[in-house]
Amino acid sequence: MKTLYRQFIVATLFILALSILIGFTLANVFYLTVTKEQNIEKNIGIAEEIVTTLNMVPHADNNFDRYLEAVADLGYQIAVVDGDGQKRFYGDAFDDAALPEEADRVLTDGEVYTGVDNFSSRIFMIGHFTNKLHNTVGVPFTYNDAPYGLFIRPDTKLIATDIHSVLIGFVGAIGVVSILGMIWMARQLTRPIVQLTEATKYIARENYSYPLQIRRNDEIGQLSESFNLMQTQLQHNDLARKSFISNVSHDFQSPLMNIQGYADLLKSPDLSDSDRMAYTSIIDQEAKRLSSLTRQLLLLTSLDQGAYPMKHTTVKLDEQLKRVVQKYRWRLEEEDINISYNLPPTSIQGDVELLENVWENLLTNAIKYNKPGGSIEISLKSTDAGVDVAFKDSGIGIAREAIEQLFERFYRVDSSRKTDGTGLGLSIVQQIVTLHHGTINVESIIGEGSEFTLHFPHTVSKR
Repeated sequence: MKTLYRQFIVATLFILALSILIGFTLANVFYLTVTKEQNIEKNIGIAEEIVTTLNMVPHADNNFDRYLEAVADLGYQIAVVDGDGQKRFYGDAFDDAALPEEADRVLTDGEVYTGVDNFSSRIFMIGHFTNKLHNTVGVPFTYNDAPYGLFIRPDTKLIATDIHSVLIGFVGAIGVVSILGMIWMARQLTRPIVQLTEATKYIARENYSYPLQIRRNDEIGQLSESFNLMQTQLQHNDLARKSFISNVSHDFQSPLMNIQGYADLLKSPDLSDSDRMAYTSIIDQEAKRLSSLTRQLLLLTSLDQGAYPMKHTTVKLDEQLKRVVQKYRWRLEEEDINISYNLPPTSIQGDVELLENVWENLLTNAIKYNKPGGSIEISLKSTDAGVDVAFKDSGIGIAREAIEQLFERFYRVDSSRKTDGTGLGLSIVQQIVTLHHGTINVESIIGEGSEFTLHFPHTVSKR
């Protein structure tokens, strides 16, 4: 497997090599188009100046040689060719002292020779540094009435001064530091990724407590924070899932055991009619409880998965709320609870069946957790911002710490737990309100009652 660390190093080295190649190519292009011609012209000028000075030197062999040796000491390699082809050299020796045929024209035709321009490796700048006689410039001159050719080129060994050595060392140091820095940076970048990979393996084994300690103020740090948040959420979801399964199993098992137990009792031949009716009634209640739980679970699952076919229509809330109150009038009278409402004509866009489920859950809860002789108030108010629906009761109230968990599935406040409840009603209410882009707020005081306030926009966009 190609690790990210190795890929990063290979990619960086490739980019570095490519940069060197491109830089070398551009330097060659600049040399071939600008610098080379300038150097040739400069060297020809120097050669002509040397020839002019030679003609001014007293005509003596020792003066001729001393002058050219002095010029060579200044950083040049010089060759003088006479009419017979004899060569005399000054300065550092050439690796190859042969001259091409075109160099003969310096003596025969008096032409200027530019060997650098005709060098076989001229496409590369390195050809400028080749230590060969035919990599020179030549000019004709006459000394003591005899024709000569002066061939000259800079001595690259002497040209490489201290500043060039420092520059080469500087470039080399930059290269070494860049490579070492790249390796260090690659390790710094890949280390947290390796940790994230290891943490992912732990999560795959349902271990959500992997200690991921990455403290960085960059994108990897943000990824680490998001990963920790995801890990915490997954742990919470896992606990919720296990709790959900446990609660569902318990809530299904209890009515099923009751149905089975009382069904066995009904088989007794000595059972009285009154007991038979009582046992039958219990079986009927447990069956209805089981049916209600199944229906609510199916609805909740549909809402979670977005599979519920929402039908957006104009819903007249005042009329719908009145119908719900009328439906549960018998329970209000049975529990001796007074109900009052202020429901001016109000309409919103929404799903009729889902909203009716909301009102039924809120009203039955207000009845279930109320006090004998208590009261329920339902109010409806329309503003420019939307519609507010409030259910207020005078019941037993909800503890402050319990309000945060109130909408969790199967959650029931211990002090007010009822045998006919499923713990799913308020979770369904919240899901439906969210689907309608609304919000729900709860205020409660222990012993004085609770108030649920729902806010809906006038228009709900279709999903």
